[in-house]
Amino acid sequence: MTQAVEVVDLLKAALKARGITYAELARRVGQSEASVKRWFAQRNFTLARLDTVCDAVGIDFAELTGGFDREARLVSRLTVAQEREIVSEPKLFLAALSALNLLGFEDMLALYEFERAELIGLLARLDRIGFIELMPNNRIRLRVARTFSWTPNGPIMEAFKDNVADFFASDFAGAGEAMFLLNGRLTPGARHALAERLKKLAREFAELHWDEGTLPQSERQPVSLLLACRPWQVAAIRPFIRTTPQRKAR
Repeated sequence: MTQAVEVVDLLKAALKARGITYAELARRVGQSEASVKRWFAQRNFTLARLDTVCDAVGIDFAELTGGFDREARLVSRLTVAQEREIVSEPKLFLAALSALNLLGFEDMLALYEFERAELIGLLARLDRIGFIELMPNNRIRLRVARTFSWTPNGPIMEAFKDNVADFFASDFAGAGEAMFLLNGRLTPGARHALAERLKKLAREFAELHWDEGTLPQSERQPVSLLLACRPWQVAAIRPFIRTTPQRKAR
């Protein structure tokens, strides 16, 4: 990621922290909301435009670029012990997922059955764990990077695996829903290439998530994307697989 791209990402984070939507920013800089969205989507900022936006947001350039050091300190993965504590209590797990979904304190209270004091306590625990930073006025700052992912086969990944049947209990026919099941025989090289494409898709999902983080929670729904690929056959047909394939008859 170039520093120019990182500056735009830090500017998005500044908008989120201050509760400024693209519509509000457009009003402040005298542009259409569509134009402002295009600036961020294309990361198309001249120095003059960047200066104008910083003024509108109430942040100076030095403060903005100071986020580089902080970004370098963010973690891309938690320890197993940290994950185990988060998943140990349903409401703590919910608070962690809500923070990761870029919900603010008041949003969490509005959407879920938290008492105010209870939620403050849960967020304080997440702060001690190292997942978030609980700031004045109950503002929440994530301590995880944009590249964050759960530990493979770790406690939280296992918790989601336990609920995979519930995830698939759908016809996936709603707007913005999709499911594809494909079977084939591939060489190791083709499997590797496919796995790399799935990683790219996962990164695109993460980018969409972060890019829309400044939008009101009412415009965003919780979405889960499950990507998986491995050599596998349905259990019912495994008894018929020969341990030693026979030679083709001539």
